Amino acid sequence: MSSFTKTRILGIFISPGHDFKGRHGKSRLNHGNESVNSVECLAGRGLLGDRFLDYKENFKGQVTFFDVNEAKQLEASLGLKDFDTSQLRRNILIEGTELMQWIGKCFKIGEVVFEGVEECAPCYWMNEVLGRGAETLMQGRGGLRCRILESGTLRVGPVELQGITNG
Repeated sequence: MSSFTKTRILGIFISPGHDFKGRHGKSRLNHGNESVNSVECLAGRGLLGDRFLDYKENFKGQVTFFDVNEAKQLEASLGLKDFDTSQLRRNILIEGTELMQWIGKCFKIGEVVFEGVEECAPCYWMNEVLGRGAETLMQGRGGLRCRILESGTLRVGPVELQGITNG
């Protein structure tokens, strides 16, 4: 185990359905995003109530994290008015850690253990949701896709993040 980093979860978002998946050449669906104060993270499955719960075995995107500073840069660069971070279609809005450092590593927030898998690469749908140029601006900073290794509850508010050794 390594030392704790004080971080903060600023938002938790779940959606009951896919707005974009399999929609190429069609208009988006609108299942909406629900902002919640807490969410159950289920090991190997995903977030209770979210569209990716039990999506497929060993799915790399059981939960997605997004850095609030990246959201602020997007908002400023695109001149967004009334920007709602749930539009990013990421689950956890966080501050206080460099997300990309967790790729290939495990970390713990509260009782929940995650494996950082890969960047959550943006797709062309971000241009529709946020505006022209959003996909390009998000390249290399689209958030972090993770697997859930140990179940537990995440809550909005101050949290301690701890890197852990694999195995």
